[in-house]
Formats: sequence, structure tokens, C-alpha cells
Amino acid sequence: MASLRLAALLLAPVSALLLRDRGRNLSDPNPPIANLRMEPESKRLTWDLHGNVSAIQCFEDASFDRRATNNSFCQLFVLPKCKRSNYTVRVTLMDGETYSTWIEYPVQGDPGAAAEDLGCEVHDQDFLTCSWAVGRHAPSDVQYYFYLEDSNTSAMWACPRYTVNAQGTHTQCRFDNVSAFSKEQHRFVVRGASRRSPIPCVELTHFLSDIEKLRAPNINATCNESLALLEWDMSSHFHKIFDYELEIQQGADPPFLQEVQEDQSFPLANPRSFTVRIRALYSPDLVGQWSARRRFVCDQEANARFPVWLSSSLMALGTLITVGTAVFLCRRYSVLKTLFPPIPHLKDPLGGTWENEKMFPWEPGRPPQEECPVAEVQVLREP
Repeated sequence: MASLRLAALLLAPVSALLLRDRGRNLSDPNPPIANLRMEPESKRLTWDLHGNVSAIQCFEDASFDRRATNNSFCQLFVLPKCKRSNYTVRVTLMDGETYSTWIEYPVQGDPGAAAEDLGCEVHDQDFLTCSWAVGRHAPSDVQYYFYLEDSNTSAMWACPRYTVNAQGTHTQCRFDNVSAFSKEQHRFVVRGASRRSPIPCVELTHFLSDIEKLRAPNINATCNESLALLEWDMSSHFHKIFDYELEIQQGADPPFLQEVQEDQSFPLANPRSFTVRIRALYSPDLVGQWSARRRFVCDQEANARFPVWLSSSLMALGTLITVGTAVFLCRRYSVLKTLFPPIPHLKDPLGGTWENEKMFPWEPGRPPQEECPVAEVQVLREP
């Protein structure tokens, strides 16, 4: 019997224990404190004090125990928006007698009307999507509204894009740019509205990095008969360094797993034809999606076709280079000839050279055009 009584005391709410042990009745016309209330803006549990008291303590359910500031209020640091909690104030009077009173905050309607199964994830690197279900006891005109709040700055963003069900009720919200949000903890809140009855809200608290669903890396390969180099890229707004897991199957061999730590490439020897898929790993609790399987062929037949393609490309490239060089040289020769015209030479009647040059005949006895003296030379014909 004693053990049952002890268990009952342990399981009982704090407020119930305090009220049972109080020395004064709640219906006392002159209670030491009155008008117990919550001030959400300042996050204070406050009251009106009457008379002198020795001490005042505040309790939140069974986990919060704090002395009041100047016997006037208890300062709270995290105030729930949706989860209803019991806040109890215990007063110790000057003669040692105690008095307790309590309130519930926030005051809401039927919990069954609130949104159910709220869940959020960051996916495809840039997007945040949150989904929920309509409450089982929700009235037919219920509508839900989603808000994202920065727990550090209290900055709040309303949902920019909803998805609705057949009745037109919001059941999903999507943000398209998570890089606009900080890496601090965030609160995800779904509030309800109805003309028939108040609708409780529901909330979650997470770091965005903890709910990211890592996208699959994009993998490619370059290869020949002896070696294939697999390379991929991976990015995230919240994580920087990843490990990777590759599943590779060469020909008809069984597939095998290959782990790669903090690198974005892997050499595969004697690749032949193979298929591969890859996923990123940040921690045991944060494992990314598998990519689609990709097939690469690195056998002799594939390599035999490669030189034909390469030769055709090189021939076309060589032709373009030759034509371009010829055009360039022709234009260059024409420009040089214009800038530096050829110097006239004497006609050589014996050698027959300078066929394409402009020659000036020299007549004996005629003054030369040059200012320098010119001697006459008689050409003798050999017998």
C-alpha cells in the first residue's frame, strides 16, 4: 500500500501536489496573489501580489522550477506556441504557510481538430516542404496556415505556396529557397481557423541541417580498356564535407560497394562494361538518396570506334587550319607588298633573271637617274 501511494505521488501533477499541501484555500477572499496570467510578448508568468510573502516559485508541468524575480514574475526563455502546459505558482507566506494556484497556457480548443502528422524536410538542395493531415475532429470549414520562425531572432515567414486537398484545405507548404534562412534552430507551426470553434496549433522545432534529405550526386566517367575515372559533384547549403558509397557491377560479376572518404573521384581498374550508382553520407543518421544507375562501356569494340571518330575530326580540323593559314599568308603577302614595294633592278641580258620584276633599260650616253656616278661597261661576246 505504501508503494502504491508513493507511485501515485510521483505520477501526480505538480499543481495537484501543491494544491493538496497548501495551507490556504483557493476560495480565500484575500489570496496573496491573484490574476495569474501569461504575457507572451515578454515571456513572463506574472500576477498581482497582495501583502508580504517570503518566497515565490514557478513550475512548468514537472520540469520547470524557478524563483520569481522580485516576487513579481517568473521569466521564461522558451514559450510554447501550441503545446498546452500547466504553469503553477507556489507562494510561501511570512509565517511559513503555503499557497498555490495555476493556469494552462496556451488555452486552445479540441486537440483533435489540430493538424496531424506534421513533418518537414529539406530536399533537392534548395527546397523546404512541410506536410500535415486534417485533424480527425476538425470542423468542415477548417483551414490551416503554416509559419516558419527563426528561434533565435523570432523572424517569421508565412507559407508562400500551399498544396490543398479535394476540399480546398491546406495540407502542404513549400519554400523554394532555403538559403535565405539561417542555420539556427527553426520552429515549424501550423495554426488552424474555423468559424465554428477554436483550432489548436501544432509545432515542431528543428535545425534545417537535421532534416535535410541529401540529393543524389551526379556521376560521370571517362575510360579506356585499362582504367575508368569516376567523378561526381555534390553540394548542400548546410553541409560541406561528405563521404560517398558507390555500388559498382562489372559485366556479369556480382555488384560490390566501394566507400570513398572526402573525395569526389574514384579510379576503377580494368573496367570493361560496368554500371554504377552513388549516394552521399554525412553521418549514420544522415544518408542521401541513391542516384540512378548509369552504364559505361570501356571494352575493345568501343575503343576501336573511337579512332575513326577521332580521325574524322582531326582531318576536318586540319583542313580548316590549312585553309586558314593560306588565307592568312596571302593577305599578309599582299599587305607587305603594298607597304614595301620591290626595288627595281638592271636587266640582265645574259642571266634572264628577274622576269617578274620591273626593269629600266640603260642607254649609253644618257645621264643616269641616280645621283652616283655610273661607268659604262662593254659586254663582249665570247667566241
